[in-house]
Amino acid sequence: MPQLEQVDTFLSQLVWLFLTFGVLYVVILRSALPRISQILATRQERIDGDLRRAEEIKAEAESVLAAYEAAAARARAEAQDILRESSERFATEAGEKNEALTRLLAEQAAAGEARIGAARERAMAEVETIAAELAGLAAERLTGTAADRASAAAAVARVMGERV
Repeated sequence: MPQLEQVDTFLSQLVWLFLTFGVLYVVILRSALPRISQILATRQERIDGDLRRAEEIKAEAESVLAAYEAAAARARAEAQDILRESSERFATEAGEKNEALTRLLAEQAAAGEARIGAARERAMAEVETIAAELAGLAAERLTGTAADRASAAAAVARVMGERV
């Protein structure tokens, strides 16, 4: 193998390898590593700042949410109070209107019963008059002589009085 035939230059190549990597290591250690460390530190500070700001925003959002929930609870309570008051007021008004309507209907029923009673009395009086006339006409036809209207009315009144 031709690579192994260069054993006499192998040692010098190793020295130059260590020397080059050593110089490269020192250059990276002195120039690139501080900048990389600074970039990482800046990035970490930015991340920490963003996390702090996120926590602040989260705390603010939680306080806004708590205020919203409190306002919603107050609004629900006020709505329940308004609903209850309206319900009570409507129930009172409905009760008053119901009582007024009941009184009106009772008055109308009493007036209607009075009218019916008066109409019944008029009808009964007319029935009695008509019955007296019919009795007189029937007696006149049966007997062929003119019947006394007063005696026919008295007979009808006597029969009607017995029925009642």
